Amino acid sequence: MNVWQYSLLAVYALGSLGLMLYGTHCYLMSYLFLRRQKGMRCQIQAEVEAFNQGRGASDYPRVTIQLPVYNEKDVVERLIRSAAEIDYPREAFEIQVLDDSQDETREIVDRTAAELREQGICIEVVRRPLRTGFKAGALAYATARARGEYMAIFDADFIVPREFLKRTIALIHNHSEVACVQGRWGHTNRLENWLTRAQSVGIDGHFAAEQGARSYNQLCMNFNGTAGIWRKSAIEAVGGWQGDTLTEDLDLSYRVQLAGYQIRFDFDLECPAELPNHVVAFKSQQRRWAKGSMETAIKLLPAIFSSKRLTWGQKFEAFLHLTHYSVAVLMVLICCLTLPVLLWVPVPSGRWVITALWTIIALSAMAPCFMYTISGMVLRRGWFSLAHFPAMLVTGTGLCLNNALAVFEALIGYKSDFVRTPKSGSIGKVSKAAVYQVNANFLLAVGEIALGLYCLLALNAYTHAHKYVFGFFIAAYGVGLLTFGLMTLKTCLFRIRPSVAP
Repeated sequence: MNVWQYSLLAVYALGSLGLMLYGTHCYLMSYLFLRRQKGMRCQIQAEVEAFNQGRGASDYPRVTIQLPVYNEKDVVERLIRSAAEIDYPREAFEIQVLDDSQDETREIVDRTAAELREQGICIEVVRRPLRTGFKAGALAYATARARGEYMAIFDADFIVPREFLKRTIALIHNHSEVACVQGRWGHTNRLENWLTRAQSVGIDGHFAAEQGARSYNQLCMNFNGTAGIWRKSAIEAVGGWQGDTLTEDLDLSYRVQLAGYQIRFDFDLECPAELPNHVVAFKSQQRRWAKGSMETAIKLLPAIFSSKRLTWGQKFEAFLHLTHYSVAVLMVLICCLTLPVLLWVPVPSGRWVITALWTIIALSAMAPCFMYTISGMVLRRGWFSLAHFPAMLVTGTGLCLNNALAVFEALIGYKSDFVRTPKSGSIGKVSKAAVYQVNANFLLAVGEIALGLYCLLALNAYTHAHKYVFGFFIAAYGVGLLTFGLMTLKTCLFRIRPSVAP
């Protein structure tokens, strides 16, 4: 082989090893979760029961429930009413509706709040003069005027569980070192379509294996932006909410842990929420999470690596956690280089190398699915996870270009607005279109279709070389990218209803 062929193979190998690193991380998270989840869940349940047993109304601390909303007319009333129906002494909690809306949501919020005040609920509608800092700015503005010792935060698409405060307060109030308690996301519309089914499996994996593994093994974990409760003094101690990244929740989570606080996870506290039911909305959400995670990594990794509070194991896990969306870049790299490697690397000298690399790629691709299946088994949805393996694979591969571009934007310092995820109020199998919609990216759709066709071209070359073992995974990239690209292109060409500003 000449120097160019060696270079090509070396880059391909580095990409494969990168995927192996993050794939191995998924296997490790699964193991760490399984070995402690039963004991920790029993311990948390016992702590909750002991805290609430015989406790009078005057013994509970004051809590502020914060509900940040922006143009959410389909779901805002459901959210507010569920917060008002929480099982907690009325004199010990207040509700803040952080309303930045510019549409008829304002009228729904005002009407619902007025009705609840007549019923004796302490509720305030907080509106800012300027929508600066997006969600982080709204939380910072409202927290400054909150009277609670703790802040419970729920996004618009959630339903607040009645037991939420009595469970989370039990896990934070007598533990001054705990800054936050995170609940597990549930799904109101898990069965709506193939995309929501695939997402539900993935999110279950995150909230079981990943969050459980981190919480139960003293690793740094993150607040997920909603369905959690914060100690107000901890937020203030580290400089409050900051809007310099698109993931203000991840940013604050790591800042408090660098300051010596802990974040706990309650696996058995399920908080129902709506999943994006359209590919374009899902891509927008994932783009924000990918870019925000990398922005947070750039901002905080220097402090994490220089921290004297964290062990090297915690630091390495934090690095993998914050840079996880780099997997998308590696996936695009593999997509682009597979065909050149097949065509230009001599078969006699490169066969065993290519086989070894594709073995690594295949095992890495299986790692998230393994983690999701393990999580589904603990949640007693193991067969559901296995049955939706193809949809998970299509979703994972279909997102790679979308997320890779988001990571690239973060790396070059390109700033963008916080584009929220549309909510429709869908429940069960009933599909409902959201009034608010995000813009579909035509150029991205064309890029996904082109890359998908290119992957199928690579598959053709692979099978013509009488190689079949790993053809399934090459095909998965092609099918995933084509599915997401064509669905996005369809939205670009045939959407009639205009989008609303982010």
